[in-house]
Amino acid sequence: MADRFPPPPRPTSQLAAARPSAAARRLLALRRSAGKQTLRDPGPTPSEVDELLRVAMRAPDHRRLEPWRFIVIEGEARAAFGEAIVEIARQKDPAPGEAELAEDGRRPLRAPVVVAVVSSPDPDHKTPVWEQELSAGAVCQNLLLAANAAGWAGVWLSEWIAYDREVATLLGLSEQERVAGFVYLGTASATPPERPRPAPAAKIARWRG
Repeated sequence: MADRFPPPPRPTSQLAAARPSAAARRLLALRRSAGKQTLRDPGPTPSEVDELLRVAMRAPDHRRLEPWRFIVIEGEARAAFGEAIVEIARQKDPAPGEAELAEDGRRPLRAPVVVAVVSSPDPDHKTPVWEQELSAGAVCQNLLLAANAAGWAGVWLSEWIAYDREVATLLGLSEQERVAGFVYLGTASATPPERPRPAPAAKIARWRG
């Protein structure tokens, strides 16, 4: 059932600027995506997906432009989407490899729920498009974190289908929109191993003037 998260606060509510939480610190410190081939049923129900997306939308959003939206692909629609991807791939290659086509058709079937996070910037707004696109990326990360906190495994992928304009047309995207990523949600059938992470000293600099 849904309601795994607190209800949204009223717009005029006063919210704490910081919320110390040992559970949240542990979640962030140990965050790990699931392997794309390990996601299985069960997955979140439609109402649970809606709740996850509500939480995901609490992302940084300069000037409150809401430059993103979601397309949820679940149930039988996943197979239909896979078949459409295969047809697009066939049109692009006159002699396609059958193994590659089969893999394309299986992409949406990797998980019970697939969420296409769409970057939908306003190119005429004074807020740079780059900032708006970063907000869409923050939504993707928020969705993964919300799913993990609710007990679901997930992975954020792009692959060629995120960049193909025919796939974008299939999904109903406008010319200025593009897929920020496909987020796959379900139950992991295997525990993902930790992977190498960068040493902080290699990535952190402090400007001294």
